[in-house]
Amino acid sequence: MIEGRAVRLRRAVRGDAERFREILGHPAVARWWGDAHSEAAEACDPPENIRAYAIEYEGTVVGLIQSCEEPTPEYRSAGLDIAVDAHRHGRGIGGDALHTLARHLFEVAGHHRLTIDPAADNAGAIRLYRRLGFRPVGLMRQYERRPDGTLRDGLLMDLLADELVAPGRS
Repeated sequence: MIEGRAVRLRRAVRGDAERFREILGHPAVARWWGDAHSEAAEACDPPENIRAYAIEYEGTVVGLIQSCEEPTPEYRSAGLDIAVDAHRHGRGIGGDALHTLARHLFEVAGHHRLTIDPAADNAGAIRLYRRLGFRPVGLMRQYERRPDGTLRDGLLMDLLADELVAPGRS
């Protein structure tokens, strides 16, 4: 269990799959994620290099957050992904969860750099990530193939350990 200001992150378990499908399947979230069923299943049974967590807020699972760690010593870092229940957007849950996991990855796991790669047109996510200290690195053209076959640009952003800003303090 990793404690944040208002959220708790706990390792995802198979029993979270249905709740994750609900969150990822909502149109406001689904537009940024892939297939809700496969994404939820993978979050509950992730590959070896991915750590998936349920985001708990006021005793309820309200999202999921993942880290994908690069273990090679010369490039040791981690990438992040997050999804929060659309009915809970705007409450600071995503910022708290990201800050909590980032702090854990820096202080406990020993990473010095994190990345996140929102869709280039996901303005709300990009604003949030900037407030936490992430900086744009560059545009990744035709980065992601959507379920309908279209390609979408991504924005690579990174954050160094000493750049992390607590939510609400930027």
